[in-house]
Amino acid sequence: MPRDENVRRIRSAVTRLSRRLRAERPADALAATKIAVLAELWRNGRMCAGDLASLLRVQPQSLTRTLAALEEDGLILRRPDELDRRQAVIGITEAGVTALSEDMQARELWLAKAMDIQLSPAERQLLADAAELMDRLADD
Repeated sequence: MPRDENVRRIRSAVTRLSRRLRAERPADALAATKIAVLAELWRNGRMCAGDLASLLRVQPQSLTRTLAALEEDGLILRRPDELDRRQAVIGITEAGVTALSEDMQARELWLAKAMDIQLSPAERQLLADAAELMDRLADD
């Protein structure tokens, strides 16, 4: 089956940009899994480990160590669920928001500078519009 050239180009560009953004992370940055957990909690609010694992597309058991480490560092807080006391609800703390923000800062600075240098105002707007579409695809 022939592959749509636009699909290949989009996948390749997203992969290359993602790789470049990872390279812009500070050397002492949190592990990518920890950042992913914090980002989902920041974006979606408090949730149980099963829902978080589902959003991250991993098994709940895979998050056990990551959640324990984030809790030990004070970046998340686990509380018993009010409806089902057997489950814990996980939320991001102010320290977690700060850690997430600091992690994103270097990458966002690089991206803003690159966009200012490489793209016209119209192209920057087009890219912002495309980002909205890519978010929709990622949520599917």
